[in-house]
Amino acid sequence: MVDQKSIVKQLLLNNTIISAKELSSVGVHRETIRRLIQTGEMIRIDKGLYSSPQFIPNEKYSLIIAQKIVTRGVVCLLSALSFHEVGTQNPSEVWMAISRPSRVPRTDNTPVKIITFSGASFTEGIETHQIDNDQIYVYCISKTIADCFKYRNKIGLDVAIEALKDVIQNKRATIDEIIHYAEICRVKEILRPYMESLA
Repeated sequence: MVDQKSIVKQLLLNNTIISAKELSSVGVHRETIRRLIQTGEMIRIDKGLYSSPQFIPNEKYSLIIAQKIVTRGVVCLLSALSFHEVGTQNPSEVWMAISRPSRVPRTDNTPVKIITFSGASFTEGIETHQIDNDQIYVYCISKTIADCFKYRNKIGLDVAIEALKDVIQNKRATIDEIIHYAEICRVKEILRPYMESLA
């Protein structure tokens, strides 16, 4: 029988962050997790999330944690802009979209801002990105622009306009791509005058 401690050590070698659910799925008990934390062989970084004491966080670290907490969520709005390096936003929280209706997960140490989307505005435009050995889901640039105009009251119209200008001027997305997602998000008419001024 494989030692639970060995299983944990192997998982920590292959992953930056592991969840209690992942540990449970390979037969690691809560008592083993508690002992490894007590002995300093593993650290708790948030509710149900663990890492190696040698783990050095990178700039995308909070996105991985947020994705593991909000497993069916998608990085959106200000965090998606930051991830795609659009505009000047550097949010202190990770903005995550969840499908309506969904349970809002709790976090201990990682500030996560949950926004509820529905229908195609939740399911369309999702990209999968790899960070180290972890996957995160992020809305593509053109969908993020449409979302920024849809949620302009939450993030500020100036942020949405700045992002649109950046994307158009730097050819990060086409006008047709943005219009496609603007139709899905029902903000085509709101976006139109800003698009025309930049075209």
